[in-house]
Amino acid sequence: MTDPLVEQDNASTPLTEEERVELIPSYITLRRELNEAEQSNIMDAEQWAFTRKRNVLDERFLDDLHKRMFGRVWHWAGQHRQSGKTIGIDAYQIPENLRLLMDDCRYWIDNGTYKPDEIAARFHHRLVFIHPFPNGNGRHARLAADLLLKTMGQSRFSWGSVNLANAGETRKAYVAALRAADDHDYEPLLAFVRS
Repeated sequence: MTDPLVEQDNASTPLTEEERVELIPSYITLRRELNEAEQSNIMDAEQWAFTRKRNVLDERFLDDLHKRMFGRVWHWAGQHRQSGKTIGIDAYQIPENLRLLMDDCRYWIDNGTYKPDEIAARFHHRLVFIHPFPNGNGRHARLAADLLLKTMGQSRFSWGSVNLANAGETRKAYVAALRAADDHDYEPLLAFVRS
């Protein structure tokens, strides 16, 4: 029998049993209910995040942003994962890789290495690649990239103009763009983020 909380999309990060025990709302038994609870939490976090200028290139801010996005749903929200995943780097490498990403991004901005859209897309890709949290990494990295764009005086990305938490053709295109970026081809991701 399949578990009703397990995402049917093979690009989603599976949770360990220990991580799943950390679910806060006791009424949630179905993936649809989990998605609704997370989306409500995320909408409140977005409202908070865009109320004033944020220092997106601060590791503590990124942890706090994740906690605000998922803190009413998961006890582990805002805490770096301790388990291995099918995506992402080894858990012990997360702090160092986040620091490197922040340093690289500051350098790109300070030196005009890339245009703002490419800086935000590269930032997003690397943050997803690091995969610092047990779950919610894509949604977290998308919001963080949008906040980074705002600090550079740019408008938010459209991200394919749909909710990427749900499986579908647009999500497949997004995942394919991320995989191309894994191979240092950012063109599909740059096209996707403004589509």
